Amino acid sequence: MAIPVIYNFRSVKVRFTSTLVAILAIAGVVAVFIAVLAMAQGFQKTLVASGSPDNAIILRGGANSEMESSITLEQVKIIGDGPGIKQGPNEQPLMSAEVVVIAALPLRSSGTDANVQIRGVSEYALQVRNSVKIKAGRFFRPGVAELVVGRHAQKQYQGFDLGNTILFGGQEWQVVGIMDAGGSAFDSEAWCDAKVLNQAYKRPENIFQSVTVRLVSAKNLQEFSDSLTTDPRLTVSVKREIEYYEHQSEMITTLIRVLGFLVASIMGLGAIFGALNTMYSSISARVREIATLRAIGFREGSVVLSFLFESLLISLLGGILGTIIILPIHGYTASTMNWQTFSHLAFAFTITPAIILQALFFALLMGFIGGLFPAVRAARLPIVNALRGL
Repeated sequence: MAIPVIYNFRSVKVRFTSTLVAILAIAGVVAVFIAVLAMAQGFQKTLVASGSPDNAIILRGGANSEMESSITLEQVKIIGDGPGIKQGPNEQPLMSAEVVVIAALPLRSSGTDANVQIRGVSEYALQVRNSVKIKAGRFFRPGVAELVVGRHAQKQYQGFDLGNTILFGGQEWQVVGIMDAGGSAFDSEAWCDAKVLNQAYKRPENIFQSVTVRLVSAKNLQEFSDSLTTDPRLTVSVKREIEYYEHQSEMITTLIRVLGFLVASIMGLGAIFGALNTMYSSISARVREIATLRAIGFREGSVVLSFLFESLLISLLGGILGTIIILPIHGYTASTMNWQTFSHLAFAFTITPAIILQALFFALLMGFIGGLFPAVRAARLPIVNALRGL
């Protein structure tokens, strides 16, 4: 015979002041747990959103990122003849040979320098990445030192307002457009003409770091990849763009999650001790109640389940409170260093239903561990000694 759950609800209500400490401790752990996972989720989502399943990115063979890669102009022309590339104006292949540099520019918030990624692209960059739109101003003119900056970069860095002129790479650049990349990593970049960028940094004009092509369909990737990787004139690797950016996010997201679980685990130990203290105190105050329940026929197992349920109820309340406390962080934009490119990347904290479920499970786990030993102790209380005082 099971003890009615209404008994546990009434117990929590009567002793709510003493259980509040445990609830707040668990709420704090859950809030930190969700915040860390939301940070990792937002960072990964931002990078993955930069890729398109219909795009392929070509790097030098063996290179893991654009910073390590180099592709010559002759190779770019060969790549442009590959099968399955979508055709643009004048039947030109939709492709963008690109270079990437890091420029130190002052932040609006502090005035200190931070790394911003400057991407040199081709005139077809907007057709290749059709999710990127110009929200103000216009696209840069080929052969001219003009910049189009992402909406997050425009908010973060000084001098990135429309019409301003800024200096980097020994060259003055005019901001002629603000682009909206839909929350992807490109929102934290500035785009310009690849050839002009090479000239400014005194790089060879016929050397690029990557080539991004727009395929007719995502199904054309294998044919396109086979054509390039079997061509003896090329030593390149071909990846689907969305998979490339997903791989780029793995190191940082893994690091964030590992550190987050470590911090949450340490805090969780404190919350478990809080739950233990609360449940032991509750048992000490209810010795006669427990003895009476045993005397009228409730078995040890029923007592254990009843007190475990009460501990889980407290932890669930703490989990719900922690979730409510941290929910406003959803969508909040922050920035961190992308260690793959050594540049700042803006991202939005993203709280998903899966993260909330994981956090509530973590809260219940703390409640289970914190309530198990007190529940067993309650079930083993000597009935006769407890009832003598009645």
